[in-house]
Amino acid sequence: MRAVRYDGFGEQPEVRQVADPEPPRAGAVIRVEATGLCRSDWHGWMGHDPDIRKFPHVPGHELAGVVEAVGGDVTRWRPGDRVTTPFICACGRCPACAAGDAQVCENQTQPGFTHWGSFAEYVAVEHADVNLVRLPGSMSFPTAASLGCRFSTAFRAVVSQGRVAAGEWVAVYGCGGVGLSAVMIAAASGARVVAVDVSPTALELAARFGAAETVLVETADGSERVREITGGGAHLTVDALGSAATCGVAIESLRRRGRHVQVGLLPRVAGHPAIPMDRVIALELEIVGSHGMAAHAYPPMLAMITGGTLRPELLITRTIGLGEAPEALAAMGTMGTPGVTMILPGHP
Repeated sequence: MRAVRYDGFGEQPEVRQVADPEPPRAGAVIRVEATGLCRSDWHGWMGHDPDIRKFPHVPGHELAGVVEAVGGDVTRWRPGDRVTTPFICACGRCPACAAGDAQVCENQTQPGFTHWGSFAEYVAVEHADVNLVRLPGSMSFPTAASLGCRFSTAFRAVVSQGRVAAGEWVAVYGCGGVGLSAVMIAAASGARVVAVDVSPTALELAARFGAAETVLVETADGSERVREITGGGAHLTVDALGSAATCGVAIESLRRRGRHVQVGLLPRVAGHPAIPMDRVIALELEIVGSHGMAAHAYPPMLAMITGGTLRPELLITRTIGLGEAPEALAAMGTMGTPGVTMILPGHP
């Protein structure tokens, strides 16, 4: 098969012919019809993720496609099924999975990190009966692929971890793929959203997807303006970028007893952010993390999409072939194309 491969951290990715994957005994091989380009892929390529230990490596973790083959222990799926999967593939057996918390599975695997990923014509997925999600017949593959990381992560961050409520103020820092998803989901939930970013184009998209207010900042700050707009601070803040600066100012943007959800990755290599704990204590603020969403939690999100309340397909601003993916991956470290870039492996 054709796949994007790199031979070491930071080394130039290239499209190569590589061996087709075999289905694990409890897993499946998916023919990839669409796969998203995510900043997490860039972090992996740069060596920020400890799960990448072997080279050569194929990145990619947001995917949708068709079941090509299944292992002997798989009972729920067969070739020809249209599916997607969370980027965190759970084991289904550990205490976290038993508690319904597959997104923090103790034995999790992640395509594109723990093993070869979806920047390829085919990808293997572990524990298919636990992790595959059947697609509604009306849903396109690019739309479905956009759910696997950024949109589902934002949905759980805003709805479950953030406990958003109608009428609340929600401030979203960073309006890339996950940030724009958070804007759309919070607005659809009846919240008033303030979008904060350094890019006017990203803020234009945020307004299009439901932001009531936008804040353009020259640096990663903006907390004073957010507190002014919201009359004392947001009820909920989301750091969708993942930097020491955005994490800190998002917390500074909260009102008393506000809630902050950290979604953007903060790799250990970048150092630990300075958290304003004096403010956390004095205002009784709440800080939680959010790490993906389990396959069993997809139905409410899918229902909102098929019902037209959520429109994740609008977040896709660029579609490229596999041959363009190496350059696009390398460019993720700088200001890239706003919105979501979708790769179609069947295209040149």
